[in-house]
Amino acid sequence: MSYEHILYEVEDRILTITLNRPDKLNAFTPTMREELIRAFDQADEDDDVRVIIVTGAGRGFCAGADLSRGADSFDPTKKDTSSDPYPDRDGGGRITLRIFDSKKPVIAAVNGPSAGVGVTMTLAMDFRLASTAARFGLVFTRRGVVMEACSSWFLPRIVGMQQALEWVMTGRVFGAEEALRGGLVRSLHEPDDLLPAARALAREIADNTSGVSVAMNRQMMWKMLTADHPMEAHRVDSRGMRSLGQLADAREGVASFLEKRPPNFTLRPSRDMPDWYPWWPEREFKKI
Repeated sequence: MSYEHILYEVEDRILTITLNRPDKLNAFTPTMREELIRAFDQADEDDDVRVIIVTGAGRGFCAGADLSRGADSFDPTKKDTSSDPYPDRDGGGRITLRIFDSKKPVIAAVNGPSAGVGVTMTLAMDFRLASTAARFGLVFTRRGVVMEACSSWFLPRIVGMQQALEWVMTGRVFGAEEALRGGLVRSLHEPDDLLPAARALAREIADNTSGVSVAMNRQMMWKMLTADHPMEAHRVDSRGMRSLGQLADAREGVASFLEKRPPNFTLRPSRDMPDWYPWWPEREFKKI
């Protein structure tokens, strides 16, 4: 599958998706939006991919929406939506919802400036590692628009309500150290060390875990964020333990531990998920 605004590279079971408009600080475009969605679809069906890393080409991660149309950049009545399959929907939200349902763990390696959707697209990812050169801006109030990419749901859950409100209400740009203190990023790294650190984390997952188990556990935690009682988790836990406990990877996990050797997990997320996966109801988009 060919791409124009991203790079898709698989090496040793790690997929690196690179936002690839370096001359524009990887500013977000409709083409990038559709390519990212296709890339996550492709990765879910590719059992050679165990972990996904998302980073940016050049000195930036993603400068946010492409504002080349000037003052009308956010006006939907001034856009050509003829090629947009969902013109009434926020494009960033379509990406984060796709990442939210990913079978593969996702690591953001934020290598430089990141603003607007450049920040919010990472919130549905599982880990955010940042370069010391990274800067972040949830600049919506300074552009006269609202939060997008489902970030009003994700951001307070990741950093807490007070921190989310401060960053969004002020709209100011802040550095990597503040992002770390505020809980937005997991760790900071010198620029040359960022991708090696992301790959080391990816390797730990890819080399030691069952892909089916990772996919199930990832979705159990994300989907339980809105459960109204721990009984909901107990129901899914119980069914999951019964289902996965009968499969080859569970036997291999125990055997490799007892035999003190690396595991050789053989189940594939593309074909070996339990027959009741996904267990959550699909949500439909309805205009308000």
